[in-house]
Parts: sequence; C-alpha cells; structure tokens
Amino acid sequence: MPKFAANVSMMYAEWPFLERFAAAAEDGFAAVEFLFPYEHAPAELAARVHGAGLAQALFNAPPGDWQAGEKGLASVPGREDEFRRAIDTALEYARHLRCPSVHVMAGTVAAGEDRAARRALYVRNLAWAARQAAPHGVTLMIEPINTRDIPGYFLNRQDEAHAIREEVGAANLRVQMDFYHCQIVEGDLIARLRRHIAGIGHMQVAGVPERHEPDAGRSNEVNYARVFEAIDAVGYAGWVGCEYRPRAGTRAGLAWLREWRERRA
Repeated sequence: MPKFAANVSMMYAEWPFLERFAAAAEDGFAAVEFLFPYEHAPAELAARVHGAGLAQALFNAPPGDWQAGEKGLASVPGREDEFRRAIDTALEYARHLRCPSVHVMAGTVAAGEDRAARRALYVRNLAWAARQAAPHGVTLMIEPINTRDIPGYFLNRQDEAHAIREEVGAANLRVQMDFYHCQIVEGDLIARLRRHIAGIGHMQVAGVPERHEPDAGRSNEVNYARVFEAIDAVGYAGWVGCEYRPRAGTRAGLAWLREWRERRA
C-alpha cells in the first residue's frame, strides 16, 4: 500500500505545531511533511521529528514574503540572490532533518508578463539549485499548482513540469504530483500518473474540490481507492503526503486511512 506522510501544516491543527509530530506518530504515521519550518531552529525541529520516531519526507524552500502573497522565487526576475540564499537555508534545514526532498516554489506571474523569459530564468535557477543540492543528497521538487488556490502561479500542468525537468537535466530534480491540483487543472489522474511516473519524486493527496480527506465522501469527486491502487501498480515506493484540511478534526477524519490499512492488511 502507499506510504502516507501526515502534512502537519494542515493536519493536527488542534495541537501546537511542535506537538503535532508526536500526535501523528500516535496515529501510526511513519513520516511527516510540512510547508515551512523557518520559525523554528532546525535542531529543535529535528529533535521533535526524530524524537517521535518519524522521517521527514518533504518541506518547502523559503518562498519570499508569504504573508504578502509571494509564492516562491524560482521564476521571479531580480530576486536571484534571494533565491540562492533561500536554497542555502533550505539545505541547512534538510541536513538537520535528514530530509531527502525540498519543494522549490516557482512564484506567480502577472497577465502580460513574458512567460518565455520567466521560463528561461526558472530553468537557470533550478539548474543552479540542483547543483547545490546534489552533494547533500537532496532531491528538489517542482509542483504544478492550480490557479484557483494560487492565482497566477507559474507552473500548472504535469506535462509542462516534466518538460522543464527534462530541460534542466539534473538527476536530482523531479516533479511533485499533487492529485488535488492535477484534478482541478487537468483530470485524467491515473493516465497522467502512468505517463509520468519515471519523473515523479513525491506525491500528495486531498479531496476535490474542498481539499478535505481523500475519502469516499459525497464532497469528493476523486475515487482515491482507484488512485491508491494505481500508485501501487506503477511501483511507486516514495511517500504520499496527506496535504488536506480535515473536515471536523484530524483524528475523526482518519477513518479513510484506517479503512485502507484494513483493506490492504
């Protein structure tokens, strides 16, 4: 069965952030991911994660000024020096957390901007970042994100992400396939999974359209039982991040996971 990692930025919001790791471990998760760790010292975070017996699956590199609406720097002109400092910071956290993967956000693009120039910068920045990450054993992820959740986000489609990955040509640059974003933008999830599996380095799930549990509830248009079977069928051995907002409490919403474990036992 897929290996699920709890996203403790969205799940376990009932607990203070540093207490969420132990709570996730109590519920049987073996790994966690989160958005941004930078409010806490890396050694402190590592002690919480590893003290709970967890692996750190993924986190995001610094995205710029998140509160002001910035969603990454990798394709943003004039911010190259800040982007490089952000990668250096992320790699330091990855070292402490023993985390193999870091998501590098692309940033947003305004209507009328020169997308070709932005794409060329994106490729250059990713190539530089991949070279910095390689000696640390870190794989960088790029993720297509829907423009309903993040209007203007630069990277939206799986095929475009894989074309960029191939153009960069770095073995430690892969694509993060979030089935929630993919369903909103493109659909045809299982076919896309099969087509692109060789370049996928991390996966995430959430119900569509409301980003709740990946269950069989009436508010979820994705048949995740089929998706999970397809993930097994293609031989994916990495983590699947549970990046969703629980409808009514994290533990109450984990029935889908308990049922899936029982089915696959």
